[in-house]
Amino acid sequence: MSHASYELKAEARERVGKGSSRELRRNGFIPAVIYGDKQAPLAIALSTNEVTKRIHAGGFMTTIATIDVNGQKIQVLPKDYQLDPVRDFTMHVDFLRVSGDTDVTVEVPVHFVNEEKSAVKIGGVLNIVRHAVEFHCPANAIPEFITVDLTGAKIGDSIHISAVNLPKGVRPVIADRDFTIATIVAPAGGVEEAQEETSASEAE
Repeated sequence: MSHASYELKAEARERVGKGSSRELRRNGFIPAVIYGDKQAPLAIALSTNEVTKRIHAGGFMTTIATIDVNGQKIQVLPKDYQLDPVRDFTMHVDFLRVSGDTDVTVEVPVHFVNEEKSAVKIGGVLNIVRHAVEFHCPANAIPEFITVDLTGAKIGDSIHISAVNLPKGVRPVIADRDFTIATIVAPAGGVEEAQEETSASEAE
């Protein structure tokens, strides 16, 4: 399930360059570019507030948007954005033109479930190697996240990408090896202590 699509109103930008970008930002707009689909890149201006709101809402990089440029509606997927490091507002966004069957490359966050049904319950530590994984997938079927089920995972186990149920058409960018997403490791003090504590509390 992915975030619902949304629409942003934009204006085509005539002038491109540092000076005009600064002027845009002063007026509450940010410069953005739509490229791809074998067409010339299109420079546009978007409302800073609208875009910053979308970024903070989550799922920005995995949600298709429709950009209405002076009445022409273009389907896009955000590819990259820059935030002002000091004031945390959006400086610039790159969008990729997509149609439903365009193959896109996106980074999808990883969610872990059923920790309590794994060795984490007895003090094992979930060591996350990848918080997000890059996938190739159809633009209209981008997963909001992938779920890793930890049921039955023991200390010393590694969870690889092959253990994850991926939606149809979603393929890891790293295709030549079964890479690790997380491992379950012994706690720093050793497992014996953790287990003794568990048995002691069960005996009460």
